[in-house]
Amino acid sequence: MIEGAGSLEGGDSPVQIMTFNIRFENDRDGDNAWAFRKDLLVEIIAESSPDILGTQEGTRSQLTYLQERLPQYRMQAFGRVWDDTCQYPTLFYRADRFRLLGGGEFWLSKTPVVHRSKDWDSAFPRMMSYGLMEDVEGRASFWTAVTHLDHMGFEARREQAAILARWLSERSGPRILMGDFNDEPDSAVHHLLASSKTGLRDTWQALCREEDQTSMTHHNFQGLPKACRMDWILVSRGFRVLDAMVVRSNREGRYPSDHFPYAVELDWEKIA
Repeated sequence: MIEGAGSLEGGDSPVQIMTFNIRFENDRDGDNAWAFRKDLLVEIIAESSPDILGTQEGTRSQLTYLQERLPQYRMQAFGRVWDDTCQYPTLFYRADRFRLLGGGEFWLSKTPVVHRSKDWDSAFPRMMSYGLMEDVEGRASFWTAVTHLDHMGFEARREQAAILARWLSERSGPRILMGDFNDEPDSAVHHLLASSKTGLRDTWQALCREEDQTSMTHHNFQGLPKACRMDWILVSRGFRVLDAMVVRSNREGRYPSDHFPYAVELDWEKIA
């Protein structure tokens, strides 16, 4: 039985983390439908080459496509109940840098083990997937998790965040939480997750970056930032934030998704 992550002893190089809402497979997207952008999405992920990638909105066929086209990565889907119409927050990790010691997932509801369960005013079922990662040299281990909170239900987002906060507070050692939180950095959700309760801090804020159009991550396929910085990567002690970037890569004005991916570079920080 896995009890938790151990202390970080230091690695050979920084760790690259990316969160990316890849937009579900929706034929109503017209010229931006999955069939017309899937190769570009793979190309941009490969170009960025994150060590750990957390995706949101991926359906089974989309996630299978990524796994096939990105053979350097392994997908964490331990114990998953596959449903062709379901959208799964999913972790991918580079097999040459990390091994998976264990993992799982649960629904952000009152009945987390019930497939596709939802409560409160959540428009859709929402989920969190996690893994306990260890570097291939066996010198560092840490928890990493990816999630996607509801886009409509205000109460649901708060309750879903409370579930995440409890899970995080029950785990020892270094932790990373990433995803699309469908909320702004000054929201109740952010205050709960990036707090003393969880021991996590926001990577963008750790670098004292501005909250303006340069930080916004949703753009509706147009490349023009909208709404707010809703895609976050939060980290605990054990990591030092070196850099952060909203990745705006495109090809002649065509974008791989309606969200920009958000990427950070982390260094190991030795803790007792």
